[in-house]
Amino acid sequence: MTILVTGGAGFIGSNFVLDWLAQSNEPIVNLDKLTYAGNRENLASLEGDARHCFVQGDIGDVALVQRLLAQHRPRAVLHFAAESHVDRSIHGPDDFIQTNVVGTFRLLQTVRAYWSELPEPARSTFRFLHVSTDEVYGSLGPSDPAFTEAHRYEPNSPYSASKAASDHLVRAWHHTYGLPVLTTNCSNNYGPYHFPEKLIPLMIVNALAGQPLPIYGDGQQVRDWLYVGDHCSAIRCVLAAGQPGQTYNIGGRSERTNLAVVQQICAVLDEYAPAPQRGVTHARTGVPIRHYAELITFVADRPGHDRRYAMDIGKIERELGWRPAETFDSGLRKTVQWYLNHPEWVQRVQSGAYRAWVQKQYGQ
Repeated sequence: MTILVTGGAGFIGSNFVLDWLAQSNEPIVNLDKLTYAGNRENLASLEGDARHCFVQGDIGDVALVQRLLAQHRPRAVLHFAAESHVDRSIHGPDDFIQTNVVGTFRLLQTVRAYWSELPEPARSTFRFLHVSTDEVYGSLGPSDPAFTEAHRYEPNSPYSASKAASDHLVRAWHHTYGLPVLTTNCSNNYGPYHFPEKLIPLMIVNALAGQPLPIYGDGQQVRDWLYVGDHCSAIRCVLAAGQPGQTYNIGGRSERTNLAVVQQICAVLDEYAPAPQRGVTHARTGVPIRHYAELITFVADRPGHDRRYAMDIGKIERELGWRPAETFDSGLRKTVQWYLNHPEWVQRVQSGAYRAWVQKQYGQ
């Protein structure tokens, strides 16, 4: 018994691989293209582990995927691989269409051919699990009810539009061809190994360096925050007991404004790594700071910025018995501590190209 994971060197994918092998002896074939956000270092603890077979490659490489399927005969494919950052999709949507739409299409075609030739009972028990996002549902008003699985799709960014397209492809391959698919739509993840372009890791890394903490617009955009370990447990639950053709929303029941999130990060850092003790100075003024919140800086809002996301997770609770184990406070504390404990990891992922991108995105 083996599973094939795509994008298993990225943030959520690598956390899933590590969690899976910590709880199971079932091997994983891990296919990742190793773009800027894919990092083999996330998987360093698995070096020499025979249960983990890493392959660098593209989900759109049909010959490669065919070979992996034929060689390893997985009982399931878990599809994490995606371009996933809204800001990057605004500046360069081409990669998002190529990976999230074309790549998913080619993967579905290749997996369908493999699945159709499986003997019973392997054919009936096979699953294709597609990992998606709450952003496909669009934006909510302040008092609107949370997204359910029946909410219509209203994507507002190139990223969310590309993920919506991939969701529709997965659904169509089930209804047209019978491929036994499962789709999960998750809220904003955070936790270890998160590439520091997203809000929480960016704020932690910038604060410790005395850099400004850039907040879009008025900072009142609301997101539902999900600790990545909880997301991994939900995916395991859906894989084990989800019904083919069904979609399951996954969230943390932790709605926060972006400004409140940044303020809470600053408060935890004040507690765990006080700025005066670390000698942190404001990178622009050179003046020592007493509290990290002094670094908060408001910048121009990004185009088409969705105001609020919130997930109704009643279906996965009722049908599969899953619920998040972490509160936002407990998950954030674990996350901040991880970044404090892994400065070398942070330093190595912050290449010159990354620094140039941050300046382009948030610079005055």
